[in-house]
Amino acid sequence: EMDHILPSPGFSIPSVGTPLHQPEEDQQILPNALQQQHATSHNDVPPLVPMSGVSPMLINMGSTSSSKPSYMSGFSSHSLMQPATPQSVMSPASVSNFNIPPPTPAPPTPMTPHSADPGILPQLQNIVSTVNLSCKLDLKKIALQARNAEYNPKRFAAVIMRIREPRTTALIFSSGKMVCTGAKSEEDSRLAARKYARIIQKLGFPAKFLDFKIQNMVGSC
Repeated sequence: EMDHILPSPGFSIPSVGTPLHQPEEDQQILPNALQQQHATSHNDVPPLVPMSGVSPMLINMGSTSSSKPSYMSGFSSHSLMQPATPQSVMSPASVSNFNIPPPTPAPPTPMTPHSADPGILPQLQNIVSTVNLSCKLDLKKIALQARNAEYNPKRFAAVIMRIREPRTTALIFSSGKMVCTGAKSEEDSRLAARKYARIIQKLGFPAKFLDFKIQNMVGSC
């Protein structure tokens, strides 16, 4: 029937730029626009007028696809005498008589990044750095001659040494590699690593300060 040919007012075709997940604003605006289009389409569609003065024989002669009497609008008795073809039924001229505006999809809302709160400032809590002393180390000698140093090879194969300024902890391995933790800034981490290297030099080892690198930074806000 003609009602099946016309596009449904409540059916909206999304554009290419419309995201699959519409924002909440679009979901509130879209139903109102659809209701207005639905009311407009019902006001513009003319009422169906039953055919009068035409015998069932003429209906059978005019249409070969259906044997039941039908109601059609906008057609004269002269047009009923002609065979109905899909081109004549679905012609753009007959569809345009109803003046139904095509449904317009809601424009996509641009996504704006959330602005950071200026009152929240992140603070560094711990920085982990590494350095290569480039020499073999005797961990027992370091643990016996240095202060604030402990060495337990059964638990951990490194000397644990601490200093107060900057308040940090160093893990010194026999291969000459050292890990410095606990600093609050990159400058403090570098300064603490140099102090540990200087302590190793005073114990009689040819320690150097090579390949210093920040490995990890932990912050909070």
